[in-house]
Amino acid sequence: MTNAPATSDASGVQNFHASDGYRWYVVWLLFLVYVLNFVDRQILTILMEPIREEFHFTDTQLGLLSGLAFAVLYSTLGIPIARFADRSNRVNIISISLFVWSLFTVITGRAQSFTQLLLARVAVGIGEAGCTPPAYSIISDYFERKRRTTAIAIYTMGIYGGVFVGFIVGALVAQEYGWRMAFYVVGAPGIVLAIIVKLTLREPPRGYAEGMTVAPVPPPFLDVLRSVLSKPTFWHLALAASLHAFVGYGVNGFHPSFLIRTHGLTVAEAGVVLAIVSAVSGIGGTWFGGYLADRLSNSRGDVRWQLWTPGIATLLNVPVAILAYTLSDKNMVIATMFIGLVFGVMYLGPSYATMQRLVTVRERAVGSSLLLLIVNLVGLGLGPWLVGIVSDMMNNRFLAEGVTAALAKSQGLRWALIIMVCINVWSFVHYMIAARTLERDSVPDRT
Repeated sequence: MTNAPATSDASGVQNFHASDGYRWYVVWLLFLVYVLNFVDRQILTILMEPIREEFHFTDTQLGLLSGLAFAVLYSTLGIPIARFADRSNRVNIISISLFVWSLFTVITGRAQSFTQLLLARVAVGIGEAGCTPPAYSIISDYFERKRRTTAIAIYTMGIYGGVFVGFIVGALVAQEYGWRMAFYVVGAPGIVLAIIVKLTLREPPRGYAEGMTVAPVPPPFLDVLRSVLSKPTFWHLALAASLHAFVGYGVNGFHPSFLIRTHGLTVAEAGVVLAIVSAVSGIGGTWFGGYLADRLSNSRGDVRWQLWTPGIATLLNVPVAILAYTLSDKNMVIATMFIGLVFGVMYLGPSYATMQRLVTVRERAVGSSLLLLIVNLVGLGLGPWLVGIVSDMMNNRFLAEGVTAALAKSQGLRWALIIMVCINVWSFVHYMIAARTLERDSVPDRT
């Protein structure tokens, strides 16, 4: 690895040099940070059943813990932190945030009530708010537009790397030592990685990938806000991505419970199965979505493929996912879920890379945080909660019809998942509309 030296002059750009190898090191290091981001965020998913059994929670409460409790401050604090990141050292922000959320993940394992679990998840959300907007900004300063979607897709692969680790560690540790120990095990490594980030990740000058010789001055926040919100592409991109995330967080958060209730898997079996599915199809699909969007838009000279690619994949996800929820053979269910997830994750890289096209180099973190605010409030905040509400409603309906409690719980969740995944058709529509104005709303490459 060739190190990237720190800058020494006012603009910083002239004296900064980074080899291609170091640039990829930056991406893969931030990928590891995002892995831990999602391990600590999603560990609750695989542990929901043992937590529910200990505290006798409803699905609505579980949905609140896994969604809204985390998402509110995670999303809203992202904007002031991102504004700070556009004006100061992004590496420091990421390393401090990583330390904070890792610490509170450990503390989650000490919770003794719903309120304590709720507050611990809120604290994890506060810590994780300082991760992604600065990371997108750093990657965009290391990679030019023709490779940026692929680089951002590699970073976002951390979502499913984190899901993989969370499922494996959560399931196996919880089965042997209880769900509390699982939080201790996944929280501690973040402290070590925070030190590595601080020592080896170099802050790039703004506009380095664009070849700028002088880093521009950050514009006033209200000017950034007005500029972004005035672009139709942003609104349709935000709606498309947030609706997709609404579906993804909602259904994925209850996949372990679905396999346990409907197909008789144990917590450990469900964790291992979903870990493998997430690792292969989640990581592979995320990378392929970024690669394909770059390949098609570059080879065909049409930037709209940056949005057509995730749009088409989102639409294809619907029939495959419905099939997975209706099949009776568990092996076929798992195989179909694998295919559905490939289509379901291809939106990540192109969506967030497209956001970088809509802002200047000193607006990248704030622009990302605005998109993440909408995506996470709608997707992460409401998705799991709504699935829980619909599941409880359907459960009560089946109970009223004289169905056994176990079957009602299973069928209620099955129908909630089927209803939820159909919303991806709506997401597809907004991707197609956003593509129409993308070229017009993109900022010039050197601003």
